[in-house]
Amino acid sequence: MTSGGCACGEVRYQFEGEPAATALCHCTDCQKWTGGAFTSNAVVPRTSFSVTKGTPKTWDVVGDSGKVNKHFFCGTCGSSLYTELEVMPTMACVKAGGLDGGAASLGGKIGVEFYVKDRVSYLPACEGAKQEQAFGS
Repeated sequence: MTSGGCACGEVRYQFEGEPAATALCHCTDCQKWTGGAFTSNAVVPRTSFSVTKGTPKTWDVVGDSGKVNKHFFCGTCGSSLYTELEVMPTMACVKAGGLDGGAASLGGKIGVEFYVKDRVSYLPACEGAKQEQAFGS
C-alpha cells in the first residue's frame, strides 16, 4: 500500500500495488498547475486508488485530445493531488510529490516523459525514459 496527501494534511489517499507507469509531463498545463517545470506521476488503476480523508476540490481543462483532464487538489493548501484523464478512463495520475516516505522518487525510474516539446531548456531527458513529443504521439 502506498499513501500520500496534501501539504496541510486535510486530504489523504492511498493505492495498492505498483504503478502501471511512471511518467513526467512537461505540458504547459502541468507547468501552470504545479508552478514548476513538470509533474511527476505514478499512474495507477482507478480501482486501486482511494481518497481516505477529506474531499479534494476539482477543476477541468480540455487537453490537446479535446477530452477533459480533471485535476484534484486540496482546497485548503492548494496541493496538487491527482488527475483523471478522459483519454485514460481506467487510470489515475497521482502526483508523486505528495507520496509518503520518499516515494516521490518513483523508485528512481521514469518510464516515459510526455510533452517533451514543452520541456524547459535547462532540463535534460531522463535516461532510459521513452520520449513523447505530446501525449500518445
